[in-house]
Amino acid sequence: MMKWIIVFVAAVLAVFLGVRLAMRRDDSAQGSALRTNRMVRCAMIAAVYVVLCLALQPFSYGAVQVRLAEALCLLPVFGPEYIVGVTLGCLLANALGSTVIDVVFGTLATLLACLVTYALRNVRVKGLALPASLPPVLFNALIVGWEISVFFSDTPATLPVTLFNMLTVGIGEVISCCILGVLLVRLIETNRELKKLFVEPVKHPAA
Repeated sequence: MMKWIIVFVAAVLAVFLGVRLAMRRDDSAQGSALRTNRMVRCAMIAAVYVVLCLALQPFSYGAVQVRLAEALCLLPVFGPEYIVGVTLGCLLANALGSTVIDVVFGTLATLLACLVTYALRNVRVKGLALPASLPPVLFNALIVGWEISVFFSDTPATLPVTLFNMLTVGIGEVISCCILGVLLVRLIETNRELKKLFVEPVKHPAA
């Protein structure tokens, strides 16, 4: 029962934040369409994140995991609405497939990672969003690795145990974010149709 209460409250808060983000003041018809598009993208990414985690549940939870949905953590390079979408998706996936503890710490790690990834959105290495892929690796390794050691380990949370869990979580994040996430961003940036779907058109100032 408590799990579903948390899911409901979190969903309401996330929807509120998403609406506030999407409803940036812009009274033009184009602005109205952009607000709608942001809300749709936010909901779509949250849903995709949850489906990927639950469909690939054996790989999505635990100390040794490759959560493929984490590749979506790179999407904030295309807009702040993806911060809400990915964080909401992570929260719901953890609530449905893990524990309340993971809802708190796992979602916190994803939120912090998405915020820093957004800050690094324009940084590229040989055209690739490699710097933006590092925050999810670091935050999840540190926070989720520590969480597993303290709350889910059968042995005391010694420094070697904690470092081992951080390493295993970090390796999974490298696969999901530094490889798959970077490739996803590159694919979107180089494919005209995907770019129309994921990226807002740049507004040019009136002459």
